[in-house]
Amino acid sequence: MTTQYRGRSGATVRRARRTLDQDELRFLREMETTHLAGRVTDLYGETRHLKPMGGRAPMGEYLAEVWQRRHFIMRESRNKVLSRTNDTRLGPLWLVLSPILLAAFYWLIFGVVLGVSRGMDNFVAFIIIGILMFQFTSGTLSQSVRCIVSSKAMIKSFSYPRAAIPISLVIRELLAQVLIIVVMMVMILAIPPHVTISTVWLFVPVVLVLQTLINLGIAFFFARFGFKFPDVAQAMSFVVRVLMYASGVIFPVERFLDHPTALAIVKANPVWMILDAYRSILMENTIPDLSTWLGLAAWAVGLLSFGFIYFWQAEEDYARDER
Repeated sequence: MTTQYRGRSGATVRRARRTLDQDELRFLREMETTHLAGRVTDLYGETRHLKPMGGRAPMGEYLAEVWQRRHFIMRESRNKVLSRTNDTRLGPLWLVLSPILLAAFYWLIFGVVLGVSRGMDNFVAFIIIGILMFQFTSGTLSQSVRCIVSSKAMIKSFSYPRAAIPISLVIRELLAQVLIIVVMMVMILAIPPHVTISTVWLFVPVVLVLQTLINLGIAFFFARFGFKFPDVAQAMSFVVRVLMYASGVIFPVERFLDHPTALAIVKANPVWMILDAYRSILMENTIPDLSTWLGLAAWAVGLLSFGFIYFWQAEEDYARDER
């Protein structure tokens, strides 16, 4: 069989058309009945369940995605704790030495120079517990405002729930804090006037859990707040300093506040409640009052719930350049 067509010069050109054999015809008929000849939806399946990159999942699904990535979060937290001081000769020892030196400095200034320790039975334990346990919250607060911005490259490269970032931050601080707590207990037992260990100390992990939940709520809130308003990061050192003095970290607030309303506001501060609970357990061997437990539980549930929802609502924004 031949076909005719005109070439560029206008002349008629004849070309023979090849006749397909039986095997080739059979192959074409089979192709017509396979998925290769179907529509795009046949090739790739239904598309109505697909979500945009970085989109916000419903709350239940979002929590499930976070839980599915728990092993990655833990591994990433451990790696960052170990690598935090890799460029120093003492390495992980600085996780403990830095807060100890800070506690010694404040003890020298407030205990020796200013004489705040007068009338207190064990100011050394008071300030060691205050500085070392406050560091857990202050470290979380300082780093949370920059955690989204500092993870921008990973956010744009991978699809995962962004809540993993502040969660990883808090777990990282918690892992470092466990070692600090051990050293803190040894110090207050060894440095005179010595404290005495008792079974009441078993309540320390309970307070630590409540503090971790409070820190997580703080991290969720300031992670989004710092993303929306980057200038906040420059003011965090001031915020931490104010929180330190308003929470009785280095001196008993009751000795300097006479106004009942102001004192009540300070004692409603969750950081003050946390430190007061630690001091009651470790210094006085007494279980904190029920009001302290209820107050800490209320702060933990409230801050964690509000902070998580506030962070989750902006899930779609974190991968964008504009805020």
